[in-house]
Amino acid sequence: MPREFKILAIYKFVDQPDFESLKAPLAEFCCGRGIRGTLLVAPEGINGTVAGTPGAIDELVGWLSDGNVFGGRFRGAEIKYSFADRQPFYRMKVRLKPEIVTLRAPEANPGRQVGTYVDPEDWNDLIDQDDVVVIDTRNDYEVALGTFRKAQDPHTASFTEFKDYVASELDPQKHKKVAMFCTGGIRCEKASSYMLAQGFEEVFHLKGGILNYLEKVPQDKSLWDGECFVFDERVSVRHGLEIGDAQLCRACRQPLTPADREREAFIEGVQCHHCAGEENASKRAAAAERQRQIELAAAREEAHIGADVRKAAEERRLANTARREADRARNRKG
Repeated sequence: MPREFKILAIYKFVDQPDFESLKAPLAEFCCGRGIRGTLLVAPEGINGTVAGTPGAIDELVGWLSDGNVFGGRFRGAEIKYSFADRQPFYRMKVRLKPEIVTLRAPEANPGRQVGTYVDPEDWNDLIDQDDVVVIDTRNDYEVALGTFRKAQDPHTASFTEFKDYVASELDPQKHKKVAMFCTGGIRCEKASSYMLAQGFEEVFHLKGGILNYLEKVPQDKSLWDGECFVFDERVSVRHGLEIGDAQLCRACRQPLTPADREREAFIEGVQCHHCAGEENASKRAAAAERQRQIELAAAREEAHIGADVRKAAEERRLANTARREADRARNRKG
C-alpha cells in the first residue's frame, strides 16, 4: 500500500548573491501545493526538508532544477526521499540565513574545495582501516542515539564548536586520513572544506550521510549501532529508514530512548532527566500546561494537533515492532 506523503531532503552549495529574492516564489510554490516543512536559503545555497503528496514533491524537484527563477542553479542537488503515512510537518517555512550550515568560517567553502565522497557500499572498508580517524560531526544529543563503531564524538552542542574540536584534538601532521559523517551529508561538506583549509591532506565523507547508509547497507553488514536522529516528528530512524523508538521530550526537545523514558525523572509531556533541574522550571511549566491541554482535549474527545502527531508516530512504531517480530518468527521457523 503506497504511503500518502513523500519527504524530500535537499541541499546544494552554490553561490547566489540574489538569495533574498527566492523566498517569495519558494513559499508561494510550496504553499500552493500543500507542501510543508522548512527550506533555508543563503548566499551559499539551499538546504531543507519538506513533505507533500508524491506528485507535489516531484513537481517541486522539477521546478527547482529547471525553473526560470533559478536558472539551473539547483540542478544536481543532493536529494534524499523517504515516505510517511501522515504529514510530518505542521507548516511551510522559507527562511533566509547567512549560511545553510552555520560554521562561521569563511574559509570553509564547498563550492571551492570539498573532501572525497565515499559511497555507502565502500564506507565500511574505509573506516575499518587502522590509520583512518572516524569523526561524527553531529551534535552530542544526536550521537547519543547512535553512531558508527570507532567514531569519535566531538561533544559539540552546536556545529560552530567543531572548529574548537579540530584545533584541540586533531593535527594535520599526525592525522593523515580523516573520515567524517553526518545525518544527510551536508554538514560534512562544510566540515571537509574547513579541514582541507586547515591543512589536512586526505579528508573523506560519507555521501548522502547516515540516511543513505541505513537505506543501502544491509543490517547484517552494517557498522552502525543505534538509531539516527531526524529533525521531524519521526524523531529517529533505523536500518531501512524504519521509524525508530526515540521520542522527544516536550520540554527540552531532547530525543529520549525507551530506557530514558523509564528513568525516575521522566514525566510524560512534562520533563526528562535532561531538564529536571531548577534552571529549566519555565520550560517544564510550559510543557506541563501543554500536556494538560492535550489531556483536556482527549477527555472531551477532541483532536489536538500535538497529540495527533504523537499518536500517529506511536502507531507507526508499534506496527514496525510487530512487523520485525513477525519477521524474526518466520526466520526461526525457516
